[in-house]
Amino acid sequence: MKFPTGIDVYGDKSFRGKCATESLEQVTFFARMRRDYPNSWGKIAFHPRNEGFRTAMKVKIEKAEGMVTGTPDIIIPGSPTFVCELKRRDHTKSSLQDGQKDYLYAAQEAGGFVCIALGHKAAREAFGRYLEIHYAA
Repeated sequence: MKFPTGIDVYGDKSFRGKCATESLEQVTFFARMRRDYPNSWGKIAFHPRNEGFRTAMKVKIEKAEGMVTGTPDIIIPGSPTFVCELKRRDHTKSSLQDGQKDYLYAAQEAGGFVCIALGHKAAREAFGRYLEIHYAA
């Protein structure tokens, strides 16, 4: 996977080998967020479901209702918003989908904390950095 210029990447870019699927990494990230922040971040962190097979008509309806192509895997509202595209730990087993790079750049331009994370541990690291920068006392 070629990383977009100017977007921070968390995780070991040189790692190659057996690793969990993106879906399992995502499940693990959200389970830990809800465990560690049950009354705050864990309540508002979400994955916008916008992938999978749909008929052309269903896509047209969902886009009219507000679905955006390329929306990243992890969105956490805040000031600024945390926007994270989660990929497999071995990034050569992942790729950016249509519209993802454009979405990341637009979110960054709007002032969001934008990143790509290679695995759930890297996503947690990115979220920790987000908290350090924007919510340190």
